[in-house]
Amino acid sequence: MAIRSISAANPAGTNTARRSSVSKRRQTTAAYLFVLPFFVVFTTMLVIPLGYSGYLSVFKNQLVGGLSFIGLDNYIQAFSDPDFLGGIGRMLIFLLVQVPIMLGVALFLALGLDSGRAHGAKALRLVYFMPYAVPGVVATLMWGYLYGPDFGPISQLFRSVGLESPNLLNSQNILGSMMNIVTWEFVGYNMIILYAALRSIPAELYEAAGIDGASQYRIAWSIKIPAIRPAIMLTVIFSIIGTFQLFNEPSLLDAIAPSAITNGFTPNFYAYNLAFVNQDVNYAAAVAFLLGAIIAVVSYVVQLGTQRSERKQRKAVR
Repeated sequence: MAIRSISAANPAGTNTARRSSVSKRRQTTAAYLFVLPFFVVFTTMLVIPLGYSGYLSVFKNQLVGGLSFIGLDNYIQAFSDPDFLGGIGRMLIFLLVQVPIMLGVALFLALGLDSGRAHGAKALRLVYFMPYAVPGVVATLMWGYLYGPDFGPISQLFRSVGLESPNLLNSQNILGSMMNIVTWEFVGYNMIILYAALRSIPAELYEAAGIDGASQYRIAWSIKIPAIRPAIMLTVIFSIIGTFQLFNEPSLLDAIAPSAITNGFTPNFYAYNLAFVNQDVNYAAAVAFLLGAIIAVVSYVVQLGTQRSERKQRKAVR
């Protein structure tokens, strides 16, 4: 009775609360409608294919007996598969050699542009980024032509000065040749990420360092690089994912260097050959799942190690 009395005494307040509730409900509905397309695409293009791939990975299709459930046998087989393990080993070498070189060059270029001492900085940014705008297939074909031992300009240049031309497409050099292609393609992309992070550092820090008499090298080492550490970590994670997914380079160079590139040269290339050449989609699905798990573990370990290093540095400063 008391509540009814209050409502009856304040009808305007009740109507306002009701209109506010209806407005919030409409806003919530509109928000769900805006994100609905994303969830539809995410579910149809990622969740369902992943679920179906996981389903395929626990079966085996045999000529005699047809499709049969084998549990985790495909995964166990992959751990003793020399082609799969060889591909993982090559990508680890790739990760330890190519990624530090690529990110080091990208950081050096970003610091150079951010210093403000480079003439034509806008044009240089475009020049550095331009290789990333070239499709990966076109870049690989272009470098494949340059590497050609018989017709390539590099070989012709060596012969013109009377030197023996190096075979950049043999089994000893092919991994280094791919590292060069990937570095050429992605230095500019990583440089743009690092340069954008550098531009967000407050100018007051530079002014304080200038008053203390810090050199450009000291400012870069003690202020800029620590300030953009999250951006550096982002480029490292992107590079780890990209390294283990290497596919365009081995698949295209395979046509001109068939003796140097095996079907299991990279894990991604191996999964492709298993599925579409050997027609073993069940084992290919297991290999793809294991590759995803390895990428997640390596990325997590790198991120965890960086966070621990940062915590130690903060404790040392205190």
